[in-house]
Amino acid sequence: MVARRELLRGTAAVGVSAVTGGALAGGPAAPASAGGERRQTWRMGLSRLHDAMAARVAQGKLVGIVYLVAHRNMVHVGTIGTRTLHGPEPMRRGTPFRIASMTKPIIASAAMMLVEDGRLALHEPVDRLLPELADRRVLKRVDGPLDQTVPAARPITVEDLLTFRAGHGIIFEPSFQPPYPVIEAANNLRLALAEPDPRTPHEPDEWIRRFGSLPLMYQPHERWQYNTGSLVLGVLIARASGRPLEDFLRERVFRPLGMRRTGFSLPAADALRMPGLYAADPRTGGLRQQPFSLPQEWTRPPAFPSGAAGLASTVDDYLAFSRMLLHRGTHHGRRLLSAESARLLTTNHLTPWQLASAGPFPLTGRGWGYGMGVSVVPDAISEPGRYGWEGGYGTSWFTDPNRELTAIALTQTVDFLFDGGSEEFQRLAAATVRR
Repeated sequence: MVARRELLRGTAAVGVSAVTGGALAGGPAAPASAGGERRQTWRMGLSRLHDAMAARVAQGKLVGIVYLVAHRNMVHVGTIGTRTLHGPEPMRRGTPFRIASMTKPIIASAAMMLVEDGRLALHEPVDRLLPELADRRVLKRVDGPLDQTVPAARPITVEDLLTFRAGHGIIFEPSFQPPYPVIEAANNLRLALAEPDPRTPHEPDEWIRRFGSLPLMYQPHERWQYNTGSLVLGVLIARASGRPLEDFLRERVFRPLGMRRTGFSLPAADALRMPGLYAADPRTGGLRQQPFSLPQEWTRPPAFPSGAAGLASTVDDYLAFSRMLLHRGTHHGRRLLSAESARLLTTNHLTPWQLASAGPFPLTGRGWGYGMGVSVVPDAISEPGRYGWEGGYGTSWFTDPNRELTAIALTQTVDFLFDGGSEEFQRLAAATVRR
């Protein structure tokens, strides 16, 4: 068995020296003294970041982590810990992770490609391709009976799905997914509208038919609600493109970006290298492996490829995607998205009232672009304009375009998002580059 202290010591050396090419567009060359100070800030910041993440692994808060910080032409990758608790296999740079809700930005970007193709339009009703969602009814009260409804004031549009203002989503208050009739009905239909697992057994056409039998919770465009928009968007992309969702993503996103280890399923050799999925045991506080989303499940395509949370990926694959957005839609000189589409994806679209009514979680003070969060006020990480998102199984990503800085953390410890780990990672990653 590889000793935990050896893993921490080894990754400290390898991680800090893992600087590679891949230059981003920068401004005029800085004076040598400024450049020296910048490099010193970078090295010291990376050391503090590594020590903080290593401490979380040593304390038993994390099983392992693969993280990346990229600034202009510098890319640093750190690997700490093991794939399974007390297991012999170390985390590696190419380890595939369940990225859960970090799927959403990719799906939104794919939808914008279809907008540019003329197969979708942002302000058109989705009814043209999703007739199951025509003539919507809306609950009089979100907690009320399913038969007490009013007509929708207008149809759901493509942009409503992208901005999560379609009138349906996860409810977080007064509790997570309370037993309201509309939520109980969705559970009985096995739609899997909240957690990624267990997966829905329905293929996309059956899924959208069943979803269309439910009323909306709120009027379209009225307020922001999490998750459902990306689920419906995945079905819409497949119908607009005339091919299965993963086939479209592979042709238009994954292959052009070199994302060879990203998908709704993986080759067996890659799937079986996925880390175990962990969460803290509420009785003991210790990490306990979860009995779902097992690596074997990822060796075969799912019945329903979830546009909300269904992808697995690696740290380098996700960097390629995030850099495409940072470069305003281009990758190695090839344009995949227009600059305007990249701007729309990464700009807040919510009104002040919608921001206020979204509640304290999961936006936590951010706005929403298309499929991702966007900071709207200065905070400990950056000035306004930072965009990115988290995945519920313990993953995190942000890009600060003002500093040309990207940071990605991949774990499979759910508590990383709730025990301060993700916030600490983002804050320390941001500190590697001066504001």
